[in-house]
Amino acid sequence: MSQTDRFRASRTLMVQGTTSDAGKSALVTAICRILTRRGRRVAPFKPQNMALNSAVTVEGGEIGRAQAVQAMAAEVDAHVDFNPVLLKPTCDQGSQVIVAGHAIGHMKAAEYYAYKPQLLKQVVAAHDRLCRGYDRVVVEGAGSAAEINLREHDLANMGFAEAVDCPVILVADIDRGGVFAHLVGTLDIIRASERERVVGLVINRFRGDINLLKPGLEWLEARTGKPVLAVVPWLEDLHLEAEDGLSRAGDSTGAADGLNVAVILLPRLSNHTDFDALRLHPQVNVRFVRHPDELGAADLIILPGSKHVRADLDWLRQQGWSEALARHLRYGGKVIGICGGYQMLGKHIDDPQGVEGPAGNSAGLGWLDLSTTLKAIKQLRRVTGHCLLEGRQGETRAPVTGYEIHVGESLGEGLARGVFALDDGRLDGAISEDGRILGTYLHGVFDHPATLNVLLEWAGLAAPVPFDYDAHRMAEIDRLADHVEAAIDWSRWPLADDVPAPLDPVTPG
Repeated sequence: MSQTDRFRASRTLMVQGTTSDAGKSALVTAICRILTRRGRRVAPFKPQNMALNSAVTVEGGEIGRAQAVQAMAAEVDAHVDFNPVLLKPTCDQGSQVIVAGHAIGHMKAAEYYAYKPQLLKQVVAAHDRLCRGYDRVVVEGAGSAAEINLREHDLANMGFAEAVDCPVILVADIDRGGVFAHLVGTLDIIRASERERVVGLVINRFRGDINLLKPGLEWLEARTGKPVLAVVPWLEDLHLEAEDGLSRAGDSTGAADGLNVAVILLPRLSNHTDFDALRLHPQVNVRFVRHPDELGAADLIILPGSKHVRADLDWLRQQGWSEALARHLRYGGKVIGICGGYQMLGKHIDDPQGVEGPAGNSAGLGWLDLSTTLKAIKQLRRVTGHCLLEGRQGETRAPVTGYEIHVGESLGEGLARGVFALDDGRLDGAISEDGRILGTYLHGVFDHPATLNVLLEWAGLAAPVPFDYDAHRMAEIDRLADHVEAAIDWSRWPLADDVPAPLDPVTPG
């Protein structure tokens, strides 16, 4: 069998980029959705991810947020095999290493580099399991395909592609500038065997007249010998949950008389996707602020999750946030702490085993009657339940959905004033006696429209309009898929029988 025939018969297609943020996650999400709508059973896959935005799978494992979104696009439950290795940075040169959904420890960069050969077998095994259960496995690379200093023992890009012998699509972002140099340079740098498995190029985020680009496309194809599978136009105001850093539109602008929300931008902030429902709500203005001087008018201040709670608590105090939060509360404002932010609102945070850093004890902000002890075993759960707060319109038992990702256990009398009653019989969270400070371990707490309304009313918004974040998220995935599907030249698609013909138009009934 020729290499071309071998690639066309492959169940796996990998998307790699010339740079970080070239559009790999979005392209994989779109392909998953397109093929799912055309009857394929599709699994997303990322061999190695580095991100502080994560999600909990149905079996209680932890994977990168992007793969959870891609699973939504493919209409399958997120599974640990979709992202067998996840790195959660704890400092500039070290990360918590999560394998098959569970943390195995912290490693410095050099330690992890030496450990990588042991991981490749596990990564390939996860991929092979998916190939046995799905029609297509759509793989997302990490960073750049041409990280030559990391090529030895690579399991994120070409090292993985060669290990499973799959074809690769190379995507570049034209909005950055230098798109032809990015593509040609990447192909020139990688090994000849790697270059041969690149079956097509995609140019992402194009603005302007495509006719002006055509001479460049002809030159590119002649220069590289690779077909341009798509020029994907710029898609305005797309919302797709970010893999790691804040998206290009970090703050939001709702109604002029809406609720003003400030999220403290902690140095080790994790799971900022918790606030996407707030950012998209038409009556809410969300700003991410680092220093109290940036605070301005705020009805609600949120302390988000943190990958290193005691260190970020020290940073809060150094920046003057303790005084700023106390002043905010005196003036009638509200405060919510989520996960690590919730732990900070208590009396003490103890880390006797050095789970997140040097062993020790930190005084909390002291506004909730609870204390937290950090423990080595991470709590990973998907949860459902209902909110114990009543809405101003008399709403009771508003449903809540979310997930827990935290180390440590919080205890204290304040827990008797819980915020959520969970279906597994537990109470979650705590609210202060004066009703102005609230904490919860639940990520995604704003996602359900009923609980979102109750929390917005509690924070001071008189009459919130309904906003269904889950419906909006799926509509955006479909909009992205429609956009990419129209841009792809399907006659040049590298995998056999994926999309043999355009979908027949639906005749109204």
